[in-house]
Amino acid sequence: MATTQPKVDTIARKWYLVDADGKVLGRLATRVATILRGKHKPTFAPHLDVGDHVVVVNAERVHLTGRKLTDKIYRWHTGYIGGLREVSAQRMLQTHPERVIEWAVQGMLPKGRLGRAMAKKLKVYRGPEHPHASQKPEPLKERHG
Repeated sequence: MATTQPKVDTIARKWYLVDADGKVLGRLATRVATILRGKHKPTFAPHLDVGDHVVVVNAERVHLTGRKLTDKIYRWHTGYIGGLREVSAQRMLQTHPERVIEWAVQGMLPKGRLGRAMAKKLKVYRGPEHPHASQKPEPLKERHG
């Protein structure tokens, strides 16, 4: 029996709501990246973006284990000479908690055009409010086991 390939116009996308309150950053990011890629669907294809939309709320209340708050350093370059910037995870959580989750998830997605398309379906918000209520996102079920 031949394997069926999903067509781009027939991909059904759902919306999921994830509450990051008290969740460990890495475990949350792997679960979100799996949904953005579409690996939870039987129609998964590695060369297509078949994933769903994910809305993450309470980003400021995500949990980092061990000494990561003080030891983990976020680095990026501005593009200018001498433009290497460094910020600790603790400072990043205070100023831009959305970025902490976004960067963790982006590191788990494919690099290139396909990964950037998947990352656009991730919406992260600092507090419990989000503007996507009309999409009726369903809460993501916890995995136990």
